[in-house]
Amino acid sequence: MRLLADQNVPRDTVDALRGGGHDVVWVQETYPGANDRTLLQHAEEQDRIVLTFDKDFGELAFHAGLPASCGIILVRATLSAPPNITRLVVRALQTRTDWAGQFSIVEDTRIRMRPLPT
Repeated sequence: MRLLADQNVPRDTVDALRGGGHDVVWVQETYPGANDRTLLQHAEEQDRIVLTFDKDFGELAFHAGLPASCGIILVRATLSAPPNITRLVVRALQTRTDWAGQFSIVEDTRIRMRPLPT
């Protein structure tokens, strides 16, 4: 899977995803300091799914009407220690393949998905 991991995604999670064969561009390495609009644009251009803890990406896609057909995965975990986040994200990505075109919320015990506007 091709992902754009926001700057708030822990390095451990990025490393685990890369180790699992995912193609991950991490904002901390590639686009430090870029705003959310710019990151969403990069994700669209590169056909990458945004992985984030930032609810603003949903606002940009649903309310500001920015293109987001790439897909957005919002992680909302109660246990925020990096190892817990890593396990949650890796496990969630293993359960599905239909992330593109969806606004997905990954929680501790469930995944909610809603189609993004076209």
